[in-house]
Amino acid sequence: MFTGIVSDIGKVEKTEDRGDMRARISCSYDMEGVDMGASIACDGVCLTVIDKGDNWFDVDISAETLSKTNLDGWQAGKRINLERALRLGDELGGHIVSGHVDGLAEITAMEEEGDSTRVTLSAPAELAKFIAPKGSVALNGTSLTVNAVDGCTFGINFIPHTKAHTTWGDAKVGDMVNLEIDTLARYVARLNEMQ
Repeated sequence: MFTGIVSDIGKVEKTEDRGDMRARISCSYDMEGVDMGASIACDGVCLTVIDKGDNWFDVDISAETLSKTNLDGWQAGKRINLERALRLGDELGGHIVSGHVDGLAEITAMEEEGDSTRVTLSAPAELAKFIAPKGSVALNGTSLTVNAVDGCTFGINFIPHTKAHTTWGDAKVGDMVNLEIDTLARYVARLNEMQ
């Protein structure tokens, strides 16, 4: 489990096709404290550490994960949001995030509003029904509050801190981002279907 509070910006050093994709990611984490087999959210996708060094770790990414996320576009040099798994007693500063991406959302508009940036995204219809105003979503692993919803379109705002401490300062119209809907919204919708 994760919180959607990005704790490092990593960089894809290289990728290899081995049937699945293997990626090496550089980071500023103290890798002495990261166990083999640990989970790290990489742009919102829960991935398993399979090898590590002083300032890097390797992950394998299955074809299934590549088909549901934007990780198939990873190339050397790409900056990515990182978050280590939540430990018992850690502060839950964002919302409960599983690292199981539901699909992709497209950035359709960006507009400056004071010091913040309002971003409009389009979600797949089958996921849009789970997105509610003032609810939470995880986008590329970042816990965000939904401002407005109109059909399959929803809006969020990035404050300067978020843009400076995540990869969201690099975002542009047309980007496809990893979308994980709020787990609670999913269960509430399922309960309503059963009534």
